[in-house]
Amino acid sequence: MRLDLNERPSSGCVEADLPANRKGEFMLTLTENASTIVKDISTQPGLPETAGLRITSESQSELAVSAADQPQPGDQVVEQAGATIYLDETAAVMLDDKVLDAAVDSSGKVEFAVGLQG
Repeated sequence: MRLDLNERPSSGCVEADLPANRKGEFMLTLTENASTIVKDISTQPGLPETAGLRITSESQSELAVSAADQPQPGDQVVEQAGATIYLDETAAVMLDDKVLDAAVDSSGKVEFAVGLQG
């Protein structure tokens, strides 16, 4: 699955409080919808407790999303409302001021969108 950084989250999303990273700068946040969907995906039976979604950079404006059993070395871990996201180093920089939204379409396909915080 790919994310386009030029997409905007859906208009009806509810944003969560913005967490600050160790340097006091903002990092990726998740909407309530994204938190619920990520949590549902990563808590499927048979998956380890460390399971989450991993976002990696494909290019300067495209990201890939995949299920992951655990973070890779160097990944930034974002935990919010029971959802866990692993970001590779480049994706973490690209998404440090962004909000991730998600929705399930009528065919059951999960779609992610990224927008600016605030």
